[in-house]
Amino acid sequence: MLYAITDSTLMPGELMLTKAQAALQGGCQWLQYRDKSTNQPLRLTQACALKSLCEQYNAKLIINDDLQLAIASQAHGLHLGQGDGSVQQARQCLGAHATIGVTCHDQLSLANTAIRDGASYVAFGRFFNSATKPDAKAAPLTLLNQARHLNVPVIAIGGITPDNSRRVIQAGASAIAVCHSLFACDNVKNRARDFCRAIST
Repeated sequence: MLYAITDSTLMPGELMLTKAQAALQGGCQWLQYRDKSTNQPLRLTQACALKSLCEQYNAKLIINDDLQLAIASQAHGLHLGQGDGSVQQARQCLGAHATIGVTCHDQLSLANTAIRDGASYVAFGRFFNSATKPDAKAAPLTLLNQARHLNVPVIAIGGITPDNSRRVIQAGASAIAVCHSLFACDNVKNRARDFCRAIST
């Protein structure tokens, strides 16, 4: 599965929807809205527009690190970094059917805690050099094999390209999360298709 993460620098203004739609047309199944700005009206407008767009393509919209925005936009779920909020609180507010994910870096113990608290999926990484978060701590591919026993989807993130995506899937990831390698591309739709082909084979 391809899990795309938006970037307001790569997708300013109207490009947010244009590039997001191209990713969905290319086969993206989950889309995370990530915008760290303080422009709350704009963030709500974009989140609501992305929610409608995702539903056209039978995809899920996940909000990054903002429970209130997830509630206001009626998104399908929420992604939390370490220290960015309580999984239990998010589950209480968003309900049993919401998709709630947690960043677990390179630690299985964080994943076990997140799952115990009600997480729907866990994310590990970075696995390769990342343009989005170059200073993020590296995680070994062997971690994905160790995480196979977890009873939730395991997402791999960090520097993943169509060329190396097969390695993380073979190592045990359920899906790959991408940002720069997808949305910095001139043809986002074709790049998404490249990712999906690599994952499926």
